[in-house]
Amino acid sequence: MFLQQVINGLTLGCIYALIALGYTLIFGIIKLINFAQGEVSMVGAYIAVGVIIILSKFGFLTESLFLSLTFVFLVTVIGCSLLGILVELVAFRPLRNSPSLSALITSLGVSIFLQNGFMLLFGSENKIFPSLFQKLLPLENTHLSYLQIFIIVLSLILMLLLHLFIKKTKLGKSMRAVSENKVLSSLMGININKTIRSTFIVASILGGVSGIMLGMYYGVARYDMGLFPGIKAFTAAILGGIGNVPGAMVGGVVLGIVESLSAGYISVDYKDIFAFILLIIVLIFKPQGFLGEKVSQE
Repeated sequence: MFLQQVINGLTLGCIYALIALGYTLIFGIIKLINFAQGEVSMVGAYIAVGVIIILSKFGFLTESLFLSLTFVFLVTVIGCSLLGILVELVAFRPLRNSPSLSALITSLGVSIFLQNGFMLLFGSENKIFPSLFQKLLPLENTHLSYLQIFIIVLSLILMLLLHLFIKKTKLGKSMRAVSENKVLSSLMGININKTIRSTFIVASILGGVSGIMLGMYYGVARYDMGLFPGIKAFTAAILGGIGNVPGAMVGGVVLGIVESLSAGYISVDYKDIFAFILLIIVLIFKPQGFLGEKVSQE
């Protein structure tokens, strides 16, 4: 049972980590907690289920699962990227020099707007995701589905690619420079607007992909499906050290495993409580998060 709960927790934790990375990237650049990040996941799930339904009607989904999934992810990435550009341009860019509280309230407004907008457009009923990965690996006393393997492996690949992107590419280095000092970065010739816009795009891509994973894992897309995963991902970002990319990864995985173990050994009704108890403990004894101290020293 322990191994089963760890596998379940690792799967959820990887999804939380992807959303948490969106929080961390945006906070690192403009020192803003974007509470609409969870709703970006919801939008990604809706785009994905819409594309899957269209592909199913034309028979493409059964002909080539790999090509169909690739197309689903591609359309979702494009859609969420455009959403990220729009949100940054309309909601946050005009408030860039305003008090942080104004931007924080705006992010809550964007979150509520997306939730209610999708409820009005598509209704409050669940949109069913087709079961694409039904097979289980034949392991003794443990259930490991191909879907869980897919989520874990893809999440790890995306985390690695993000790490390489930030460390090795010119745009990634620009993001790091802007996060350190916007004024000096501008004087060095870095386009601040482009860098911030790119950060929102990357965060939205991660959110959209996590939305597909959430939809596939739970089998549904719903207008409010991003609320609690978004809150838990924010918790994961704080656990790892907000603004720290490796910390967001660690925080997401730890939170997912703690949540799963508490659900398996104590009660499903209290799994959320133990996740937030962990947050309180970390804030009391290590308020900078698991990896926050290293960031502050650097």
